[in-house]
Amino acid sequence: MDHTNHVRLGPTELTPAALEGATVYGADDDKVGKVDHVHGAGASGTVIIDVGGFLGIGAKPVAVPTTDLDFMRDEDGEVHAVTTWTKDQLKSMPEHRD
Repeated sequence: MDHTNHVRLGPTELTPAALEGATVYGADDDKVGKVDHVHGAGASGTVIIDVGGFLGIGAKPVAVPTTDLDFMRDEDGEVHAVTTWTKDQLKSMPEHRD
């Protein structure tokens, strides 16, 4: 996916309502997970990403700082994120438990 024309979200837009459900793309532009939920808002928040699994079953939730993700909106208004993490790196993180 070419992200060059996508509009980056500002700090005030980094809310759970805007981010939950967003697809997360990794270092090689592969889909690495989906945002399950968010703790806090803005740049100081923590994003819980479901990694792996199939149709939401068997996914491992991991917590990453919001600052490790670059959230943007595509031409259709859909929010997604880009990170330097790979799927394997995210899978190796400790499982997040609420």
